Amino acid sequence: MSQTDNATTASRPLLNYVVEGTGQPVVLVHGVGSNLQSWNRVVERLAPHYRTIRMDLRGHGRSSKIRETYSLERFAEDIIAVMDAEGIAKAHLVGFSLGGLIGQCLALNWPDRFDKVALLSAVAARTDEERAKVVSRLAIIEKEGIIGVTGAARDRWFTEAFADAHPEEIEKRIAELIANDKESYMEAYRVFGQSELGHRLHEIPHETLVLTGEFDQGSNTRMARFMHEKIKNSQLVILPGMRHSILVEASDVVADHLLEFLGH
Repeated sequence: MSQTDNATTASRPLLNYVVEGTGQPVVLVHGVGSNLQSWNRVVERLAPHYRTIRMDLRGHGRSSKIRETYSLERFAEDIIAVMDAEGIAKAHLVGFSLGGLIGQCLALNWPDRFDKVALLSAVAARTDEERAKVVSRLAIIEKEGIIGVTGAARDRWFTEAFADAHPEEIEKRIAELIANDKESYMEAYRVFGQSELGHRLHEIPHETLVLTGEFDQGSNTRMARFMHEKIKNSQLVILPGMRHSILVEASDVVADHLLEFLGH
């Protein structure tokens, strides 16, 4: 395993990232408020078969803060820079939540750099109602800080049974949210709410897996079905009973679907 902390290029720092395993590369991109550790349980299953590259987005985990107005393209450019630094010409791509939206941007703007694409609990096609919810959440963060959005973590991310049985996971998730840079978190959320990639999904040429939880409130089944309908070469998987915390609650199930989809 190798880890790089903000290696530099001529233009700006790269992300903090970890590389594990051997074989065909798989790039893993996390969501808003998380960090590369969110992939730990999935990587345990993928690493024996693939060379996994997971990274902290700007302002998340150990990556540098965002010092400029951010965009999906800038998130994507950071990831391409990591691939270039590691000499990776082409890889599979797996994105979770916001990482799935970044994955759509990468697949559309750098199609030759990726083979298969997996969009886990991803977002797309923001409706007016969904945009309003993001704006509302941003207002809460402005007023109360990141802690202002963590009260909903139990209901939005975890199933009731899991939350009752594993309160330590709730505490860990809240701690991760608070540890991330507030401005970077907010910039990521603005990107999250302003995406207009929905009308371009039909251009994605890759074989694509769209996977989400049945009761996911961060990325609902309407979005998942929309992506599946628009992306020509896609398959849809909806995990019964699951919410947004599929990487924690259903990591083995997610890994099984990824292994089957990627070819193991």
